Amino acid sequence: MKILLVNHYAGSPKHGMEYRPYHLARQWVQQGHQLTIVAASFSHLRTVAPPASGRVTEEWIDGIRYLWLKTPEYHGNGVRRAVNMFAFAWHLQRHGGRLARECSPEIVIASSPHPLIIYSCVRIARKAAAQLVFEVRDLWPLTLVEVGGMSPWHPFVALLQGAENYAYRHADRVVSVLPKADEHMRRHGMAAGKFVYLPNGIDAAQWEADASPLPAEHAQVLSRLKEEGCLLVGYAGGHGISNALDALLEAARLVDDRRLRFVLVGQGPEKDRLRGKAEQAGAGQVLFLPPVPKASIPALLAEMDVLYLGWNRNPLYRFGISPNKLFDYMMAGKPVVHAVEAGNDLVAESGCGISCAPDDPAAIAAAIRDLLERPRVEVEAMGRRGRAYVVRCHDYGMLAQRFLKSLE
Repeated sequence: MKILLVNHYAGSPKHGMEYRPYHLARQWVQQGHQLTIVAASFSHLRTVAPPASGRVTEEWIDGIRYLWLKTPEYHGNGVRRAVNMFAFAWHLQRHGGRLARECSPEIVIASSPHPLIIYSCVRIARKAAAQLVFEVRDLWPLTLVEVGGMSPWHPFVALLQGAENYAYRHADRVVSVLPKADEHMRRHGMAAGKFVYLPNGIDAAQWEADASPLPAEHAQVLSRLKEEGCLLVGYAGGHGISNALDALLEAARLVDDRRLRFVLVGQGPEKDRLRGKAEQAGAGQVLFLPPVPKASIPALLAEMDVLYLGWNRNPLYRFGISPNKLFDYMMAGKPVVHAVEAGNDLVAESGCGISCAPDDPAAIAAAIRDLLERPRVEVEAMGRRGRAYVVRCHDYGMLAQRFLKSLE
């Protein structure tokens, strides 16, 4: 089967995020299908920019054909990012006929966040007599209105709303990582029966096969803490406003246990401020370490006793969440403190830790104390439940099969 996947921000292990298109495509290639991913040449999510020698640049990665459409660079969420979106949609429109002829897809997947690509994808699907799937990871323009504070009558929001409604009406299937999003979609034109819930996932076999040791700096620090008899509460990932790390620092101040160390590993725009806040509060039990390569994540998480994942309160979470970071935590077989209020909660569903209210340092501190005071056998059972759950329900091999099965 020939599949054409259009995702503005699609990445790869070579370039960095976004990884979901790559993992699904890789599984489909292994199952004997032909994959072409069309993405923009520039994305703020990637750490390495792909080649962009012309308007369209071809690159092969792990049996997947990537076509990079040249788009301008941008920083932040200003006008230049909008220009990048329009440039991608424009180039896709210009090359749509060529893609339909050369790729001859049987399935066309138009993947969000923004829905501006849908018009070209409908055209490509019609020319190729292919099934059309609209894949939704973020609800645009609702995100811009409820989180970004934009008016629903803003011209840009109205343009995106028209594209979203058009997508729901014309797609043969609507696939989403948000389990509770179907009601919103039906209000905007999606017919009953089109919706398919397909969460994010992890390549369980690759997660272990690609594992590599910790960098020397991290290995020395963690080894010293272990020798001192410390218990480690870990966080690995971005240090931004959305990661709710202020609540974790407050919880660290509230937990009265000299054995505890809070280890925050990663990078982000809030890291310097968070480090300064910890120093000002005299929180000597909080350590900040630089990010590690993705292949070192298993080794890093293996050193921790408890892992933390927090969210700020956000009205959009009523539709559900599908956090990639949590799958790494669960694969590590460690108990998780999950500070969340959302339409779903994988920690509660799997029984792999304790969930508590977000933005509540006292509740987070209580959850940490609870886990550390429980018998070791009980905590280890939590970790095993989490690992078994993610392998059973979120392995990309299974998700890729479910995706195609839903189109039959």
